[in-house]
Amino acid sequence: MSADSSPLGLIGVLLIGTRGKAGPGEVLLRIRGGSEAFLAFSDEPLPKGTTVLVVESRGMRTVDVTRWTDPFTTK
Repeated sequence: MSADSSPLGLIGVLLIGTRGKAGPGEVLLRIRGGSEAFLAFSDEPLPKGTTVLVVESRGMRTVDVTRWTDPFTTK
């Protein structure tokens, strides 16, 4: 995987919630000039619509994610 196509560090939104150790969900990422869906694994269950950060790539279109909160967003 080339550096410009690596999903590491990308932020996306879960289309299908993850089930933690029980199984993956699906995340939509903006990559390679478009949007693509990837299988998404996480340590803890995360619901649909959660904003996530890609922390690891498992290979072709499969990633590990964690919940992401933008530190620059004020509420």
